[in-house]
Amino acid sequence: DGKCMSVAAASIIAKVSRDRFMLELDEKYPQYQLSKHKGYGTKEHMEALRKYGPCEIHRKTFIKKFI
Repeated sequence: DGKCMSVAAASIIAKVSRDRFMLELDEKYPQYQLSKHKGYGTKEHMEALRKYGPCEIHRKTFIKKFI
């Protein structure tokens, strides 16, 4: 990112876009608190997955490691 401005810009755009998408998904799946952790594997997110199970947006290959 530090050597190429276009890569740095794309990285920022991707992060902002993903964060916005997580806010939209938070409205549909409030039990996971996606607006708080943006879908990253935080302690709170893992606890919600254990409590509520995965939904259609969760990657099954990622989930296997934590549930």
